[in-house]
Amino acid sequence: MTQEYIDGLLALAIAQARAVKIPVSREIDPHVCLNRRARTRFGCCIRRAGRYTIELSAKLAEQGSEDAVLQVLAHEVLHTCYGCSNHGARWKGYARRMNDAYGCHIRRTDNYSGLGLEDDRPVRYYVVCERCGRRIPRMKRSALVDHPERYRCACGGALRVEEAGNGQEKTGKI
Repeated sequence: MTQEYIDGLLALAIAQARAVKIPVSREIDPHVCLNRRARTRFGCCIRRAGRYTIELSAKLAEQGSEDAVLQVLAHEVLHTCYGCSNHGARWKGYARRMNDAYGCHIRRTDNYSGLGLEDDRPVRYYVVCERCGRRIPRMKRSALVDHPERYRCACGGALRVEEAGNGQEKTGKI
């Protein structure tokens, strides 16, 4: 997608929000900033000196569908509303309004498969449920990877960590 096309999608997201009476800011930069380093974040709304800049992952812009890009832009546009810098009740209400009006799937968080992208990030660890066998990929160390004993799977099972590729279980600190 070209820069002009993406900027047009931003204008569309803003117009759609305003059409359903969502009070988005009038201080949104009309040009989307493409982030070439973003690997886990698809979009970002940055406020500086009372103006908002919407940032979009270059990977999403290059490989995502028009619907996926519009969904992420709409998500970020909602952050320009008063009281919506987080994903609280007001932001969720506006997201629901957009979803109902336009058939969007704006959510608090999204993932590669939800946006129709291939996740090519290297998996370093798998958190594995001892009960149901679910394997949760992890790209970097985290509290879950360092201390799986503090967490439970959705099924209630205990978790353990394996390094990707060698199948060996890790215990304690990695």
